[in-house]
Amino acid sequence: MPLLRPKVDAHTLRMLENVPIFSGLTDRQLRRLARDTMERSFPEGATIVKQGEKGIGFYLLLDGRVEVRRKGRRLATLGPGHFFGEMALFAEEARSADVVATQPTRCLVLSRWEFWGVAMEEPRMLRGMLQEIAHRLSDTNRALTE
Repeated sequence: MPLLRPKVDAHTLRMLENVPIFSGLTDRQLRRLARDTMERSFPEGATIVKQGEKGIGFYLLLDGRVEVRRKGRRLATLGPGHFFGEMALFAEEARSADVVATQPTRCLVLSRWEFWGVAMEEPRMLRGMLQEIAHRLSDTNRALTE
């Protein structure tokens, strides 16, 4: 499927703003980030990301539904506004699960390379993002030790 540059509209910006690691960005920073996303469509049954493969970026669901699966077992069902792959923006690690379209699905995709291109031009945006990641890691650590 070809990648297309999406139209950056208010709805898309609000969806990006609702992603926790992007929630502290200014409207200007969100617009800049959104301009570097690509839109990608997947037919029902398509594997969007595969467990064990290196992650290349972040996906935000615009339309459709996907299942997150590990070893064939469904872990979650995601729909419009949900996202996955945000940690791939920061680390080149293997995907921890498969994500499979359960109906025709359209996503915004932000690659690590595009993300870091924006981050180098807008280094202030990293502060809020890193604070959110640190908060999430702290919550995870607390949950694991309780």
